[in-house]
Amino acid sequence: MTTGEITTDIPARLDRLPWSRFHVLVVVALGVTWILDGLEVTIVGSIGPILKDHRTLGLTDQDIGAIAGCYVAGAVAGALVFGWLTDRFGRRLIFNVTLGIYLAGVLCTAFAWNFWSFAAFRVVTGLGIGGEYAAINSAIDELIPARLRGRVDLIVNGSYWLGAAAGAAASLLLLSGRFVGVDIGWRLGFGIGAVLGSVILYLRRYVPESPRWQVTHGRDDEAKRTTSDIEHKVGKQLPPPKGTLTVHPRKVFGFGLILRAMLGKNRGRSVLALSLMVAQAFLFNAVFFTYGLVLTNFYHVQETRAGLFILPLAVGNFLGPVLLGHLFDTIGRKKMIAGTYGLAGALLVAVSVLFGLDVLTAWTQTFCWMAIFFVASAAASSAYLTASEIFPLETRAMAIALFYALGTLIGGVTAPFLFGFLIGSGSQWAVAGGYAGAAILMIGAAVCEVFLGVEAAGKSLEDVAAPLSSSG
Repeated sequence: MTTGEITTDIPARLDRLPWSRFHVLVVVALGVTWILDGLEVTIVGSIGPILKDHRTLGLTDQDIGAIAGCYVAGAVAGALVFGWLTDRFGRRLIFNVTLGIYLAGVLCTAFAWNFWSFAAFRVVTGLGIGGEYAAINSAIDELIPARLRGRVDLIVNGSYWLGAAAGAAASLLLLSGRFVGVDIGWRLGFGIGAVLGSVILYLRRYVPESPRWQVTHGRDDEAKRTTSDIEHKVGKQLPPPKGTLTVHPRKVFGFGLILRAMLGKNRGRSVLALSLMVAQAFLFNAVFFTYGLVLTNFYHVQETRAGLFILPLAVGNFLGPVLLGHLFDTIGRKKMIAGTYGLAGALLVAVSVLFGLDVLTAWTQTFCWMAIFFVASAAASSAYLTASEIFPLETRAMAIALFYALGTLIGGVTAPFLFGFLIGSGSQWAVAGGYAGAAILMIGAAVCEVFLGVEAAGKSLEDVAAPLSSSG
């Protein structure tokens, strides 16, 4: 169903805006999803060894790997379902609904009583987090000026590691036994996410719907009011917008139209997005869901001190996107994405050999990971940036959801199960082989970027990928 032709200057009006308090609100209120995800993953990774204790849930190494896989599987399902709903009903409605689902899941997790209840509640938590990815990444890209989109996206996606640092620090306090017993401390860890999520749910009241989405769905008057309100909040004298866009809005964009866009004209872009997502998902889920087990099983680190090693690693991971992010806007997407993926893969090959030879200690292993993930975290963030900006606006949320889901199913779900088994075998060379496999995936993704990459630095989203509705 179409609603007539509309000629609009709204994309140009949004891209000309200077950085303002409004944009800070958008980044904080929406970007917190990544902090929550980092918090969740790291708390589970840090408390994993404690959950094997008979005073807690009495889990095995394989159980912990399976629970990690359940969380990621829930995130995959949430991304697919809510990705479609985000393109259909708007960014604002869905990013509030998905945050509510996350809050319910994480609160229930704190009251889990056995493996099955813990796994089920982790699926619910994952559903909320997965749904958030599609809604918030599309909203952020559509509200942030083109000249700043790369660095802002990388910093927002990299904020995952702020959550990871918070999770590691919290685990050190809550599992120390100084304040509460470990049987209660691990449960309180999940309360951190619930409290943080509740505060952000309030802040999101002030984040508007994407005017770009409103235009393509026939809500031109609403889009104009939303854009005028944003300009008023910026409160500065603005230059005239440059250029207009003509679209033929639709109320609904069917799956057939979306699939033709992604598998037809944009087939090469789809291969690129998938390769980037698979590689980073495998690497990060392999290491961070199971690093607590590596520390205790191979380096004999005390179970309650695992967070001490994860904390500096998380901080280093956050600094990567922050310090390298502006280069993705200045040097360009293709050179930086290919370079960060390739360098991370090469370093990982070296570290896998050192690990297999048993010449590392807990701290030197951590320092090696810090060097690798300083680069790899920027690479991983750029994968989400790529998926969110190289496809037409009408399919943006679904594209993020689809490639996140495929990448996570192939790489993210496989990795925790695989590494849980490899660690359980007791063989360092077996685990090293897993790390080497992750390196091959990262280098392969770098090659894909060289040949299939799209240079989007400083360009309007509509110039990178014309809206489907602009062609009638």
